[in-house]
Amino acid sequence: MTTAKQPSCSDHFESGLLAVDSALANILSKLSPVDGFQQIAIADARGRTLDETIYAPFNVPGHDNSAVDGYAINSSDIPNQGHKSLPIGGQAFAGKPFSGRLPKGQCIRIMTGAPIPAGVDSVIMQEHVVVEQNGILIDSEHRAGQNIRRAGEDIPQGAAMLSAGKLLAPADIGLLASIGMAEIKVKRPLRIAIASTGDELHALGEHRAEGGVYDSNRYSLQAALDRKDIEILDLGILADKPDTLLSQFSEASRYADMIISSGGVSVGDADFTKTALQEAGQIDFWKIALKPGRPLAFGTLNDSVFFGLPGNPVAVMVTFYQFVLPAIEKMLGIVDKPIAPTVTAVSTETIRKKPGRTEVVRGILEPQANGQWTIKTTGKQGSGLLRSMSLANAFIILEHDRTTVGIGETVKVQPFAGLI
Repeated sequence: MTTAKQPSCSDHFESGLLAVDSALANILSKLSPVDGFQQIAIADARGRTLDETIYAPFNVPGHDNSAVDGYAINSSDIPNQGHKSLPIGGQAFAGKPFSGRLPKGQCIRIMTGAPIPAGVDSVIMQEHVVVEQNGILIDSEHRAGQNIRRAGEDIPQGAAMLSAGKLLAPADIGLLASIGMAEIKVKRPLRIAIASTGDELHALGEHRAEGGVYDSNRYSLQAALDRKDIEILDLGILADKPDTLLSQFSEASRYADMIISSGGVSVGDADFTKTALQEAGQIDFWKIALKPGRPLAFGTLNDSVFFGLPGNPVAVMVTFYQFVLPAIEKMLGIVDKPIAPTVTAVSTETIRKKPGRTEVVRGILEPQANGQWTIKTTGKQGSGLLRSMSLANAFIILEHDRTTVGIGETVKVQPFAGLI
């Protein structure tokens, strides 16, 4: 009698696995932004997604103003050559403008942001004049229109300032305040249910039985989802029982936009998450050409999107950032966000790899004096070694067809900064 060998994450190649790029494209193609918005104060809007396009109600800046501290003049008083003295006929400050019209042959002491008075078409920086007892001495090295910020130069009235789908950053909040807008419409929070599955799991505070492990995956996911635009529904630890899983997931789907579970999606006798999803929902795929993270189930359950992540802690984190996070951003309607860039770095060690799957290696990215970046692994890369994530500050992305990386070769690196 012979026993058929089941494929596993340790295999270097398995036919029929979905490539990482294809899996992500499949996921995103099935998702749409959620409906609904909230009206909130701009003070609470950082990290939220704008649900409306904001148009400038007036010119920004609202009037011609000085770009520097200096002296406002009429350009007809600039000498063709040599120098010319101009008496000071007044002063202008931001909030305290000069009233009236500047006569030719005079200047006004003006501060940055002060409105440009009538009769003025140029400002000379204070460092570029000689201050005399009752005036200033200027030379011929000036031109009409210099150092003046025109009304509407930043944003003209009626122009789109911020577009719907913008993930709001600190500068955006200041921009909204600059037009006097106190409240805005943002996408409602995404409701996400999370669960860990496995009879071997123990909650924190419980006695850990022999062969048992403390549940870490829910806490990693809670931390990754700790943001203003997400509401978390914690389903806790679910027993490896098909009826229990089916009941809990079905109940969660009445509330949640997305359900994320960890464990139970491989080929073991107690891997019931995938089975429950097959019975009550639809699975689009459940195996991808990725290490770690090969067993990943994606599908739908009623009106909820479902991600069945692997059970190993590192595989949970890798699959979350490579697949779940882009899905969250799509469902939140984010179309404009700060870029989480990838960089090229030089490997300082040999990294073994065979072609046929993408491998995500935990690494330590370091800047060098010559402007280059170098990368090294965090050591052993087992998918259960959560410390390899804790030590890392970047993912090393080894592409599907890539082979072993030699010392001195370049690799694509995804820094955690901007991603996590």
